[in-house]
Amino acid sequence: MTSADTADQYVFGGVDSHADTLHVAVVSDSGGHLADAEFTTTAAGYAAALAFLNAHGQVTAIGVEGTSSYGAGFTSAARSHGHLVVEVNRPDRAERRRIGKSDPIDAYAAARAALSGRASSTPKDDTVAGIRALHNATRSAVKARTAALNQITHILFTAPDSIRARFRHLNGTDRTDALARLRPAGDAVHVAVLCALKSLARRVKELTAEHEELTRALDREVTTHNPGLRAAYGVGPDTAAQLLVTAGGNPERMRTEASFAALCGAAPVPASSGRTNRHRLSRGGDRAPTRPSTASPWSAWPATPAPASTSLVRLPPAGRRRRSSGS
Repeated sequence: MTSADTADQYVFGGVDSHADTLHVAVVSDSGGHLADAEFTTTAAGYAAALAFLNAHGQVTAIGVEGTSSYGAGFTSAARSHGHLVVEVNRPDRAERRRIGKSDPIDAYAAARAALSGRASSTPKDDTVAGIRALHNATRSAVKARTAALNQITHILFTAPDSIRARFRHLNGTDRTDALARLRPAGDAVHVAVLCALKSLARRVKELTAEHEELTRALDREVTTHNPGLRAAYGVGPDTAAQLLVTAGGNPERMRTEASFAALCGAAPVPASSGRTNRHRLSRGGDRAPTRPSTASPWSAWPATPAPASTSLVRLPPAGRRRRSSGS
């Protein structure tokens, strides 16, 4: 095929991404397989992959599998060169059993998904990458602190009687502070148990300080990125960060309440058969925004005063008289 032929040809690309390599496939606008090749996940590899796609014609769209993980680097490079990138889900199990699985097969499947329109979702951009990193670090600090606190509790359950009696009536911060100031003494068992408790207590205090510092940094990033969301009543740094991470810097992904429910995996999906008429929850989407935001103590702090209640007061049924508390 000459360069004149490829100049007038519209093609679609497909990318199967991995940690160190990515496999790129090209199909024509009629679905025919043209070529495929493997490239490295480096800046030079991304440039070579884009040149490989452009050499086969005018690229209409590129379907990428894993746009928010291994394919994030290629997605950013392709979009910076003006290419339309769509997010592709992995093939279903029935198709994989039928045609098998390999890097070229997955790449061609991604290209066909972009061609058919089955893959049409806009990938998340990197405008919230900093918020995502801080949010993950904050969550991991909370989990590590909870694990350390649980270890302290379990050690005290089986500790010698003198140690249990000493810290039995202490809870929360008082117990952590007391354990962090320990000076282990006594026999070998007492010294070992007290050293473990002291180490865990100091770990809890360090993780608490780290969590507070990360939460302040997260609050600054969220407020800068979307001050209106952070100013809403009851929306703290953790809640606002999770919503921004889920939206991915693409507010057009949430045009209506229905699209927001689908994005969060809370949309009803028909599951009827015969005389049975029912619905089930969607198994797709990110359900993190729907869970209560209890990870951060700042998440419940209101940024604005609570709005005045405008709900109507329900009156007692006719003929009945509400009894006051003093009667």
